Amino acid sequence: MTGDDPLEVPESGESTTDGGDGTAEPQSELRPDGGAAGADDVALDPWGSSSVSDYRKLFEEFGIEEFDEVLEEVPNPHYLMRRGVIFGHRDYRPVAEALQNDEPAAVLSGFMPTGDPHIGHKLVFDEIIWHQQQGADAYGLIADLEANSARGMSWEEIDEHARDYLLSLLALGFDPEEGELYRQSENRELQDLAFELGADANFSEFQAIYGFDGETDVSHMQSVVTQMADILYPQLEEPKPTVIPVGPDQDPHVRLARDLAERMRFFKVTEAYASFELEDEERALVAEFYERLEPEAFDDDTLRCVHVAEALEETPLADLEVGADTLSSVLTKLEEAGMEPIRPRTRFFDRRATEEAFDALVETIDGEKRVYESHIDAFDLDRGEAEELAREIEVDNGGYGFRPPSSIYHRFMTGLTGGKMSSSIPASHISLLDDPEDGYDKVKAASTGGRETAEEHREKGGKADECPVYELYAYLLAGDDDEFAKRVYDECTSGERLCGDCKEQAAQLMREFLEEHQEKREEVEELLEETDIELESPRRRQ
Repeated sequence: MTGDDPLEVPESGESTTDGGDGTAEPQSELRPDGGAAGADDVALDPWGSSSVSDYRKLFEEFGIEEFDEVLEEVPNPHYLMRRGVIFGHRDYRPVAEALQNDEPAAVLSGFMPTGDPHIGHKLVFDEIIWHQQQGADAYGLIADLEANSARGMSWEEIDEHARDYLLSLLALGFDPEEGELYRQSENRELQDLAFELGADANFSEFQAIYGFDGETDVSHMQSVVTQMADILYPQLEEPKPTVIPVGPDQDPHVRLARDLAERMRFFKVTEAYASFELEDEERALVAEFYERLEPEAFDDDTLRCVHVAEALEETPLADLEVGADTLSSVLTKLEEAGMEPIRPRTRFFDRRATEEAFDALVETIDGEKRVYESHIDAFDLDRGEAEELAREIEVDNGGYGFRPPSSIYHRFMTGLTGGKMSSSIPASHISLLDDPEDGYDKVKAASTGGRETAEEHREKGGKADECPVYELYAYLLAGDDDEFAKRVYDECTSGERLCGDCKEQAAQLMREFLEEHQEKREEVEELLEETDIELESPRRRQ
């Protein structure tokens, strides 16, 4: 869940430093691609060296949604959103809606202090700060337990790097008076929540999600549960839409946290059509035939389970868009129910409710209802109303009422030397602590996506979508100025802008950014000392 290494990216193909520099085929819109399109495989591993090879695969294989589809619903979208750097999301609409309506919302991301903060981390810093400025409760955490257990960092090293992360976050605009900073190791509420979540997680799913085996340290597994608690921590006081800004390699954490949030709920709310339970595909099939069949066509103007079963049996399997097993299961359930009427209702399924909570829900539901041993059917509530009622009863009776956490995903940055940007290769990335002159030199020495010669570059135009230097403009150096970023893009792809001049401008802007950022870091030193976060871990061995 940490934004620890948005640096790790796939190699982006051929790039040169001669003549022209570049990016890729000109596009009609400003959409920096991070140099990542075109590979065949996708692997998501929060700790390994694997990286996303084709962002499009994420939509197909992991259910990540395109951010463009929700962009118009976001108030005052950040330039990373506008330029497609933030490319995907899971269930971000509730967060966007809350921000639009000045309703409670939260943002949280974490940082594993294994090295200097760098320009890749700045993406996550910016996303946290922007959400805070839009009115969300903001949380920044130091994932020190993860750094110690998964990366073997000493507490002395962790303390040193943690301080640097926090100073950069504050220097970029995080307001500690309106937000919360904490360390995993020092947050007892977090650890208590992690203990509870651990009771609903098991080793087999850790094997499936993370590849853990018999050699995996127990502390490493515990750090995963702690990260799940991190993700849900903003909702301890009250349930609210919460977004976790991360790189796509952290998606396994988000998916597991969403599952655990559901498992912790007292009630599951579903739609139903009869007293028995249906799986999702089965329910959709029954719903389709409920809409298709006319009740007045039957003897007492009532549509019954047996009538739907008969209609299904008369319909060719090829026309039903379900498998034979699903059809067989539905038919068995309908035939066993016989003459029970088919009626739409909202179902409250008792997942882990206390007896008091179950009774309170029964009493609170208005209108027609039927109470069974493990569920309640309400006939006058729509699903949205039912969800809110279930959450309200749960919270009133000592439950959490967690909303499934949302997430947004940003593209990885390409290394300045081409291929991967890696913390272990200093020339490939720029640390926020680099001497400004070193930052200038790294940009000047960067690879580009330009043509072999200046003449060819002028003729064919540059390939900005494959250029690490253009990424610096789009992700950082152009700031909020979309016109400037687009001008650089258009001048490159038209051949008007040559790489030498482009890198010189970028290098100067990088030097200015580092100078300004480091001055601000010095200014917020005192502010950091005034926060509640522990800057020196008591776990250090004296």
